[in-house]
Amino acid sequence: MPINNSSEKTKQLLTRGVEEIIDKKSLEKKLASGKKLRVKLGIDPTSPHLHLGRSIPLLKLRDFQELGHKIVFIIGDFTGVIGDTSDKDSERPMLSEKVIKQNMKEYAKQAGKIIDLKKCEVHYNSTWLKKLGFAEIGKQADAFSVHDFISRDVIKRRLDEGKRVSLREVLYPLMQGYDSVAVKADVEVGGTDQRFNLLAGRVLQEQSGKAPQDIIMGPLVAGTDGRKMSSSYGNTITVTEKPSDMFGKVMSIQDSLIIDYFTLMTRVPMKTVKTYEEEMIKGSNPRDYKMKLAHEIVRFYHSQHDADAAQEGFVSTFAKKQVPTDIHSLSPKAKDIVSVLKEAGFVTSSSEARRDIDGGGVRINNEKVQGYDTTVKKGDIVQKGKRFFVKIT
Repeated sequence: MPINNSSEKTKQLLTRGVEEIIDKKSLEKKLASGKKLRVKLGIDPTSPHLHLGRSIPLLKLRDFQELGHKIVFIIGDFTGVIGDTSDKDSERPMLSEKVIKQNMKEYAKQAGKIIDLKKCEVHYNSTWLKKLGFAEIGKQADAFSVHDFISRDVIKRRLDEGKRVSLREVLYPLMQGYDSVAVKADVEVGGTDQRFNLLAGRVLQEQSGKAPQDIIMGPLVAGTDGRKMSSSYGNTITVTEKPSDMFGKVMSIQDSLIIDYFTLMTRVPMKTVKTYEEEMIKGSNPRDYKMKLAHEIVRFYHSQHDADAAQEGFVSTFAKKQVPTDIHSLSPKAKDIVSVLKEAGFVTSSSEARRDIDGGGVRINNEKVQGYDTTVKKGDIVQKGKRFFVKIT
């Protein structure tokens, strides 16, 4: 595939959803040269499903791919075991190889919803990282100082608070950086939380006598509860969600996130996105644009038909106060509402169930539940919030 040097496409590549570029002049020169660049992204399979926060760098890979560049997608089966704490306020526990192996079963397939896997390289970084010995690791470590590592904001804050920082965490940037050496990356994409790790790739490439990669960093994005989208928070929208669930979750985000989601998680033309933003500023109902957003995201990951059906289902369920037609059934072991909520998977604990009941968020046959000892019977429709329904059988 020949390289596409379209000035408009290149402009979008370098601006849409981009927080920082290192080194921008170098990257612009590479893009103008017509050379087919090797563009790298690595993702650790710390959970079994890719979420829309992960789609931001994957969509940037797609942008490069559409311009004719070679995409290198790395599944961090080795780094996933070690654990990256770049964005964590506490030490991330090591995961077993068994858990990582289970999590990554569908990773490539899920990424294939965004990038064309037939035209890119897919690697597992255990291929080269498992082979490294103390001699190689010692040489890599010599390129960094302890101060380089502990001066990072998140690490400094943990040390100031007296929290543990393991030596294992110090090694993670070396491993991510060595990935860039192994695959001969010209460019790496990632989130702003990965800045130190991304720069480590440049350092180790130079140490190996290679030209340093350029870096494109995108922003982090909030999930359904307003916090950073993260599997550990349970506030994600995954690329494997059913159309109706995906639509409903997008509709649950804060209005302030609509334009960010359009910009970062779709490829709706920016001219259109800016028009939506201007119209909302002038007083148009944000709900209408959130509906467009939810429809576009479902269409992208599923189909036009699925997006139309999900929208129709959402409108009939929530705007017209109807119960969904595809409601799940449950024959609970215990009949009290707290147990039913847990068994249905609507909550993870009894305390969470009680909080939802106290907040008026639980209904049986559209009547608010008043007490924890309320019981259900066959034929009852139990509802939690706006999106979760189950029929008792």
